[in-house]
Amino acid sequence: MVSFTDFDLSPELMRAILELGYEKPSPIQAEAWPILLGEACDFLGLAATGTGKTAGFSVPMLECIDPVRREVQALILCPTRELAVQVCEQVQNLGKYLGVEALPIYGGASYAEQHRGLHQGIPVVVGTPGRIVDHIRRGTLNLDSLQLIILDEADEMISMGFKDELTAILDAVPEGQVNTWLFSATMHPEVRRVADAYLKQPKQVQVNRTEMVPTTIEQRFYVTHEANKPEVLRKLVDSVDDFYGLVFCQTKALVADLSMYLLDRGYRVDSLHGDKSQAAREQTMKAFRDRKVKLLICTDVAARGLDVKDVTHVINYSIPKELDSYVHRIGRTARCGKSGFAFSLIAPRQRALIAQIERLTKSKLKEGTIPTRKELGIKKISSYLKHFQESTGFDRAQLSLSDEWKELLATLSPEEIASRFLALQFAEIFADREPEVRGFPSTPTGETQQRPKSRGVVPSRGILPLTKGPAFAPEAKAKAPMGERRIPESISSERPELEKAPTPKATREKPLREKAAREKAPRETGKGSKDVPYSKKRSDKGPRPDFKKGKKPPFAANRDSLPTAAKKPKKTKKQSG
Repeated sequence: MVSFTDFDLSPELMRAILELGYEKPSPIQAEAWPILLGEACDFLGLAATGTGKTAGFSVPMLECIDPVRREVQALILCPTRELAVQVCEQVQNLGKYLGVEALPIYGGASYAEQHRGLHQGIPVVVGTPGRIVDHIRRGTLNLDSLQLIILDEADEMISMGFKDELTAILDAVPEGQVNTWLFSATMHPEVRRVADAYLKQPKQVQVNRTEMVPTTIEQRFYVTHEANKPEVLRKLVDSVDDFYGLVFCQTKALVADLSMYLLDRGYRVDSLHGDKSQAAREQTMKAFRDRKVKLLICTDVAARGLDVKDVTHVINYSIPKELDSYVHRIGRTARCGKSGFAFSLIAPRQRALIAQIERLTKSKLKEGTIPTRKELGIKKISSYLKHFQESTGFDRAQLSLSDEWKELLATLSPEEIASRFLALQFAEIFADREPEVRGFPSTPTGETQQRPKSRGVVPSRGILPLTKGPAFAPEAKAKAPMGERRIPESISSERPELEKAPTPKATREKPLREKAAREKAPRETGKGSKDVPYSKKRSDKGPRPDFKKGKKPPFAANRDSLPTAAKKPKKTKKQSG
């Protein structure tokens, strides 16, 4: 078994590693460190997410840094702000006894603070490509003394549209004196092209390429309709004793709706997406790391490199459009060899995606069973027993019981008394009927939005032209889906043949007969007629001839010969007076 003592690390760095709680090197660290701690070279490291790539390049980088020199010696590029902040903290924690500091540079933060840090000569700069390019163009980031550039999550930076910024940064570094290390979870063709263009004879390490996700992650999927996902999500969260995890959604609007839905029901939840300001995002992440928030609803902005300790669950509320993102999402759990769970909610029509995910991840997904209210009730009561036994202040409550309470309690058994209070405590679980949730209902708790019955809804083509009755009132038509016409239940049940009745032949041919009659009728051409061929108001609706510019219509040449009505003399003021 490989240990940290097998590598020639400085005592200061070894002390920081042990204080951070690392027990042994991960596979990518064990294979990469002998290369990176040796002679200077370009490097390409491929490993699954959550395998310790950050420490894999941070430790050998710190051994190469001279803390006495107050110049930028290493540049680390990350795809997102959160990952840049996280990598910067990791570098500072590992290099605190070496005297090496790191400066995070990313969009949304103040330029003034970043200018001050760069002016002081921080040896390690960690940033996002866009803001790094800004500082290079402004002349505030000097790369003359740069020795090492590291591309962390290179595939994600390219997929997020940072390829031009990456190439601009790589072109700006001094040629011949900088080594490039590229770390990635996947190897897309674009990543390969960047590596071939900028890495010179790189040494390469691949770890667990046959397994895209750690084997310690248990993957399950639950089949449910889209409108039932909020309630299914609540059941899955309630079924876990101490849920601490992430829920990934496809859009920012869905993140906001789902967060509000869970907040209204008492869950400790917060959201994370690209529209949040940097200060709000940092505050959210701090609350999540401190476990003040147990449930973080987020978009794929948190899918890359976000390292939070002891995340137990990752739930894919929406399957990502790019299945590669699935790997990075579920990689937020089961990190550093720990176990975790990854749940995915899919609609019945999305079953084919499961086979694609299995081929991509080279793993098997199990179909899970949605917990019932009875199972949740048993679990809730069992977990509540400890709080019941440790409760205090009940003696003062007993003194407050009135005679009515004492008379009522005398008629009830202890089991019935406890059951009544549990039903009040967990009203949603022990309700008479389980509510059918349709999306994010605006109705009060307990009311349901009934799903429209499929009977009585038929295509608009091929039905009798019914125009009377309550079902065809304006409000009823407004509720009917586009392209469908709703028939009253009484009609569809009494006369089911109406649903498939073809349009009568007379009804179909009537417009044709009227059109033929109009075409055969003689057309007037006199002045003032509504059927003048070139008039604006034409009944035949035929195509209007296109006249060349400057050429008059046929009737314009003979306009002077047409009879004109005698003009009436205008009245003057004297005549009118």
